[in-house]
Amino acid sequence: MQVAEDLTPSNELAYFHPIQMETNMTAYFMAPIAALALLTVPVAANAENLCQGYGPQTPRDISNTAGTNTVTAAFAPEAATLNLCNLHTHTNAEHKGPGFSVFVDDSDHGGFRCNETDTLTEAELAAPESDAFHGVKPGDTIEVHWVFSSCNVSPGKGLGSCLSDSCVNPQLRVEAQTFLVVNDSNALDFMDFAYQDNIVNGLHQPKALPTGTGSPVTFIGSTTGPSYTQAKCSPFQVTWNVRPQCAKVDINSLNAWAEAGNIFQEDHSHGVRQLVTAEELLAPIN
Repeated sequence: MQVAEDLTPSNELAYFHPIQMETNMTAYFMAPIAALALLTVPVAANAENLCQGYGPQTPRDISNTAGTNTVTAAFAPEAATLNLCNLHTHTNAEHKGPGFSVFVDDSDHGGFRCNETDTLTEAELAAPESDAFHGVKPGDTIEVHWVFSSCNVSPGKGLGSCLSDSCVNPQLRVEAQTFLVVNDSNALDFMDFAYQDNIVNGLHQPKALPTGTGSPVTFIGSTTGPSYTQAKCSPFQVTWNVRPQCAKVDINSLNAWAEAGNIFQEDHSHGVRQLVTAEELLAPIN
């Protein structure tokens, strides 16, 4: 979650950085994409270089329940009781899970691929007619983050949409699903999981959240995105609910989402934060 990327110069939660956090919790800015390109993202950090005094970090291997971080945070309520405030994607999965365990590399667009990537057919890999949603092509893996807030806010661009002047310390929850992108109208339609002005019981909600991809793994973590490492941690506390298996999604539906001018102003997929492996930076999964 780049919850505001998981907030973004391009719209993500993880590119969101607080300025003068102790004196002005409402002031934020996004690091420019050019600056992110200059970052070196280590896969691991020596113990002496690990962040000190921060809460649990994300992303993680959701099959590994170990964690010794002692900073505690209450779990956010279920997504149905919160407002959807942001929705964005990352090219390749930031997390590692049973269905997405193929390591790509340690670059800003590294992360993990779906295990079935090498079994796709020529038809599934065919180039689509549109390329309205950039940074993704058939055969790619994406991790999608639906970001929810306890604040009385409306969906919009970046994590700034997840808080307000009167609600500066919200409970944040990210529902995460990893997809294998294919050119196939029989695959899942991303528009079925979009927002499209959907209000349920007075709350902003996606039309649906993915099901059928295993029991989600729930844990406390942080925001994500390439601006953070094990030596440079995110200060945000987030409840994560990560589904363990991939599902196929039609590339044409992602292009349709971008062409429709979604309220999140998302027209491209974002980079990844490398896996957090130091147990000192992970919360235990119960």
